[in-house]
Amino acid sequence: MLHKTPGIVLRSVKYGDTSVILSIFTELFGIQSYIVNGVRSSKPKAAKGNLLQPGNILELVVYHHEQKNLQRISEFKLGHVYTSMHVSIVKNTVALYLIELLQKCLKQPEHTPELYHFAESVFRALDTESNTVAANLPLYFTLKLAAHLGFHFAGHYSAYTPYLDLQEGMFTDLPPHHTQYLDETSSEITDRLQRITHPADLEKVALNKERRRNMLYAYLEFYKLHLPDFTELHSPPILHEILG
Repeated sequence: MLHKTPGIVLRSVKYGDTSVILSIFTELFGIQSYIVNGVRSSKPKAAKGNLLQPGNILELVVYHHEQKNLQRISEFKLGHVYTSMHVSIVKNTVALYLIELLQKCLKQPEHTPELYHFAESVFRALDTESNTVAANLPLYFTLKLAAHLGFHFAGHYSAYTPYLDLQEGMFTDLPPHHTQYLDETSSEITDRLQRITHPADLEKVALNKERRRNMLYAYLEFYKLHLPDFTELHSPPILHEILG
């Protein structure tokens, strides 16, 4: 049976002489693997293979069989034409981080339309907003993705709760008796980031590269504490090098 669904390409792997196997986060079916034939030959039709780059948002017509691990695509076209993401080294590096984090977290092909729409909106914002917004998007995306996955920081920053305890996942009145917590400044910024609903507002959050780096690693530590099979990401060192 054929279904129409948008999807974000997360990974593309060459298969045989002319085919690719794609990992795509779809609105209808969650993360799925698809084989696409004939997109790597020298024929003009194969130019459509350029549309299958990781990060691209596609409009798909797909065959879907619940019992199969590898699905097929009937038709595909771009759902959004990027103007800057693929040509800006800053934005492209941020996109690689977003893609890797999604791959680490999306293990099962679950129907999560709200999460899909959030992810798509962030990729669109990455393309259209400034480099200042792009630099803060990894922090924003990491926080918001956690909430969509069912865990997030409870409470809010205040003069009475100025520390963010990563182990407990909540703002506290005193520094905890361990090292996995954020100082007052980073805790206040985290609360501001959690309250933001439109990525464009990230323009107003001023961060130096060191604090941005430390906060992102702290958020990823929070993931490790709450997702048992969460492993190290490869993109953060590259991300911090580019943003620095």
